[in-house]
Amino acid sequence: MDNHLLFKIALSVAPGIGGVLARNMVSYVGSVEGVFAESIKSLQKIPGIGEINAKRIKDKDVLVKAEKELRFIEKNEIDVQFYTDKSFPRRLKTCVDAPIIIYTKGNLNLNEHRIVSIVGTRNATNYGKQVCDELIQKFAERNYKVLIVSGLAYGIDIQAHKSALKCNIQTVGIVGHGLDKIYPSLHAETAKKMLENGGLVTDFPSETKIDPSNFIRRNRIIAGLADATIVIESAAKGGALITAEIASSYNRDVFAYPGRAGDVYSKGCNQLIRNSGANLIEGIDDLEFFMGWEKSAKRQAVQSSLFVELNAEEEKIVALLRENGELFIDQISTELTIPVSRISAMLLTLEFKNVLVALPGKMYKLK
Repeated sequence: MDNHLLFKIALSVAPGIGGVLARNMVSYVGSVEGVFAESIKSLQKIPGIGEINAKRIKDKDVLVKAEKELRFIEKNEIDVQFYTDKSFPRRLKTCVDAPIIIYTKGNLNLNEHRIVSIVGTRNATNYGKQVCDELIQKFAERNYKVLIVSGLAYGIDIQAHKSALKCNIQTVGIVGHGLDKIYPSLHAETAKKMLENGGLVTDFPSETKIDPSNFIRRNRIIAGLADATIVIESAAKGGALITAEIASSYNRDVFAYPGRAGDVYSKGCNQLIRNSGANLIEGIDDLEFFMGWEKSAKRQAVQSSLFVELNAEEEKIVALLRENGELFIDQISTELTIPVSRISAMLLTLEFKNVLVALPGKMYKLK
C-alpha cells in the first residue's frame, strides 16, 4: 500500500477540512504525513484549525476510510493527483478554492495547450445542440489541439461530449460523485467512449451520495481547468451561470451565445452579455479574436529568443512558455516561484524585446 498516497487521501476525506485549511496545515507542518504525525495540541495551534478540526484529523476513522478508498483506486486503475504533485493541472492549481485532490480515469491531458469548457441548460433546444456541434466541428476543421470540458449532464453538456467524440477531440467529464458510478446512468455508454480519448474527473471519493450541492461544487473544476468557459444556452437561473460566475472570479474568459428575446433558455446568456458577464460570440471566429488564437494549430518554431539577450530569469520564462504554450501570469508565478509583481515587470520587458505577446485575461505566449 502506498502510504504517501494514503495520507493525501486521508487529508482530503477528513470531515470539515476544506482545501484552504488543508493547504494551511501542510504549509505549517511541512508535509502531508507530518499533519497526521502531529499531536492534537500542536494541530490546534495552526491558524483556522482549532480543537474540533484537530480532533477530526486525528480520528482513526479518517485513515480507515482512506485505506478503503486506496483499495478502490488500485482495483479500478484510477489516477490520483494531489495539489503538490507536478501532474496536478496547472490551471486548476492557481484557483484559491481548488480541490486538494482529484481522481481521474481515462486517457487525458489536463494540461492541454488549449482547454475550453462548454456548459448550458439541461433542456437544450435544437438550436443549442446545433450551435454546440458546429463550434466543435470548427475546432476539428482548424486542427486545434484542444480539450473540451463539461459536466456529463443532460442537455448541452452531453451534446458537447458527443460532438467532441464524433470529431475525435479529447473530452473530459467532471462529475459530482465518485468514480464508482455514472450519473445520469443514461450517459454511461458515452462516458465509456470518453475514456479512450479523454475521460472522467472528480474530487469526490467512491460511495459519495448523489446530492444537488455536489454538482454546484464540481462547477469550480469545470471553470478552473479551462482557459475559457462558453455558455451556449441557459435559463435565467442555473448551473451554467454559476460556472460562468466562478470562471470570471478566476480571471478566465467567459463567452455566451445570444438567443432570441423571450426564449426561456436564452435568457441566461442574454443576461450575461447584457451585464458584461460574458463576451458575445456567434462562432469560432469570435472566439479566436478574443482569445488571440491563430487559425492553425501548427505552431511556428520559436526563434525570437535567439536574437535577443536575456537574463537567467527571463530565460526561465521563455523556456516555460515554450513548453506549455499559453500561460496566465499567476501560473508563471507559481511554476517559477517568483512573486507576481516581479513576473509582471519581466513580462513587460520581454514584450518590449519582442519575445512574447500579451493575450486577453493576463495570459502570455511566445511570438
